[in-house]
Amino acid sequence: MQFTSEQRFDDGVLEREFTLGEIPGILWTPGSASAPAPLILIGHPGGLRQMYPRLVGRARHSAAEGFAAATIELPGSGDRPRSAAAEQARADLRRAVTAGEPVDDEIVDRLVLPLVEKAVPEWRAALDALLSLPEIGGPVGYSGGVISIGVRLAVVEPRISAALLFAGSYVPRAIFEEARQVTIPLHVLLQWDDEGNDRQMALDLFDAFGSKEKTLHANMGGHTGVPRFAGEEGNRFFVRHLK
Repeated sequence: MQFTSEQRFDDGVLEREFTLGEIPGILWTPGSASAPAPLILIGHPGGLRQMYPRLVGRARHSAAEGFAAATIELPGSGDRPRSAAAEQARADLRRAVTAGEPVDDEIVDRLVLPLVEKAVPEWRAALDALLSLPEIGGPVGYSGGVISIGVRLAVVEPRISAALLFAGSYVPRAIFEEARQVTIPLHVLLQWDDEGNDRQMALDLFDAFGSKEKTLHANMGGHTGVPRFAGEEGNRFFVRHLK
């Protein structure tokens, strides 16, 4: 991990951009931490620069609770090399949605599963590097992003103690089977009127999770209409499970 720039905000939060091989990322640490801080990995759907205003907002709210927060760019997003197969799957998905046709499982598999296969090892490598820093001590939570990535991480990464997942992405059937293996505490956010996603799929996925403690927090409104209090409840969830 190589840090490439830093800035400190007026609330004391230190933001440092880094690279991990070819992967860009950002780390935020609270300014008042007197001991190694627990860590929240902040997921997103891709495009680190495009998503930055939301990411930094989430990170600074987490820092106010004493958490460090970090994110990395997804494969095929931002300035990272594109995949021709992923671009074709994305075009096929848009074509089906525009035509009002059902989205075939094969399209979802082609779009999502290769992303999960590449992104999850990158998140784990980033976690290795982050936990080697003296200012970060764990435990670790995962928040948001492509829900299939969050499911796979919750299954294969024992250092993740709790996860806040954002329902709404298209989910391959294989990920439903993995969801049955998830046992960590979960807090799932669902926008009830999300115009671009399948509500029933989100409900079915929530039902599939094997966790004994799982909470579904559903709000009225579209994809970008998540109310502020829902984010605050997510922070309280991490305070309960990571501190």
